[in-house]
Amino acid sequence: MPPASSGSADRVPDTVVFIPAWNEEQNLPAVLDELRAGLPDADVLVVDDGSTDGTAEIARGHGAEVLSFGENRGLRAGIAAGYAYAGEHGYAFAGRVDADGQHPVAELARLLEIVKAGEADVAVGSRFASGSGYAEYRYAPSPSRRFRTAVLRRGMRTALGRPFLDATSGMYAVNSRAMPILADPYESGAPEVESLLRLAEAGLTVVEVPVDMRERASGESKLRGRKAVQLVATVAGTLVLYGAWRRFRRR
Repeated sequence: MPPASSGSADRVPDTVVFIPAWNEEQNLPAVLDELRAGLPDADVLVVDDGSTDGTAEIARGHGAEVLSFGENRGLRAGIAAGYAYAGEHGYAFAGRVDADGQHPVAELARLLEIVKAGEADVAVGSRFASGSGYAEYRYAPSPSRRFRTAVLRRGMRTALGRPFLDATSGMYAVNSRAMPILADPYESGAPEVESLLRLAEAGLTVVEVPVDMRERASGESKLRGRKAVQLVATVAGTLVLYGAWRRFRRR
């Protein structure tokens, strides 16, 4: 069963929100404070990916559970560990936000409501989906990012058989059916994309929900320049291999 929250000895929370974090001591306090205010009935887990700063200490000081790696294993290990923790501790629902402050908790709460209502197994927050008060083209990517986004969208449409506009979004809400699928070790350098492919193969219902996101609160993104180009190449390779595998299975 999920651990009892320190806020109430009688309440057993059904939801955990996890945050993969690597050297995020500057941004993490505000993220944790926002989570406590916006989702007070959820437990919070910080997956500390071998940080060399005060990430783990700050997380504990703000009342979060901490799962620390002895070394930096990368985002894909942090994501798998977060979902594994949720499943192993008996939570019915899990949410994921990034540690850099880009994901408003109010938006995550909307995603969790969709999943808890049984409308989907997984809800993914999308910067590029529109509707329900979210205008089209509310984000203006740079020319290079626009190209990368176009490549990803074309590949996702081919792989999934339907459009998916924000395949690298890290804002997720899932139910217990999705947890073991997302907890398996990731083979590619694009875990969000691999997640969507796994969920599609498993036949789970995934919805893309329009959300607003913020700029990174402080520090520099770890996905810039050459790393961003490498990500696109990795995603393209993942999608090509997945498409070939699906065609092979249909023979």
